[in-house]
Amino acid sequence: MTHKRIYVLNGHPAESSLSKTFAETYAAAAQAAGHEVRLTHLHDLSFDSDFEYSNFAKTKPLEPALETLLQDIEWSEHLVVMAPMWWGGLPAKLKGLIDRAFLPGRVFDTRVPKGKMPKPMLMGRSARVILTSDTPGWIMRLMYRNALFRQLRTQVLGFVGLKPIRITHFSGASAPAPGRIDRWIGKVTRFGASAV
Repeated sequence: MTHKRIYVLNGHPAESSLSKTFAETYAAAAQAAGHEVRLTHLHDLSFDSDFEYSNFAKTKPLEPALETLLQDIEWSEHLVVMAPMWWGGLPAKLKGLIDRAFLPGRVFDTRVPKGKMPKPMLMGRSARVILTSDTPGWIMRLMYRNALFRQLRTQVLGFVGLKPIRITHFSGASAPAPGRIDRWIGKVTRFGASAV
């Protein structure tokens, strides 16, 4: 098996969470399998999550935490993000991280002919997203049409060049049935060991 450079981001803003458990489980399994791993917890990062401006003509200087995050993504061959789904989207601090750090010249290139889409700058990397929610999978599909999954796959990670992008959704996270968390942890462990 080819060893990979893996960057794991726990995108839950709380100090203790199921996402943190999954992030640490994935990282430990990947390291045990011989992969190089860097792990970041969103709650440890200090930055202003408000983009503030109306376009990219003016942006705030990136805080050291965001510079390090971008360097870790650039270093990686495989990006892994764990996060809860809140109100149909990502937690505000995680969304703010994307708003602030995913900038032209860093993750996509706007120097393209008029009318063309920006050029992605993070090609050659794959991604795994592990989302938790209370919303059952069938409601995600039928009522919400997997909107958050599509946003992450096409408008965020795919837009900057990552592929393939695999998304795993664990539902019923607030009150899981007995044994369910252990099964989820087993699955995350297998993902980490295989670097997928």
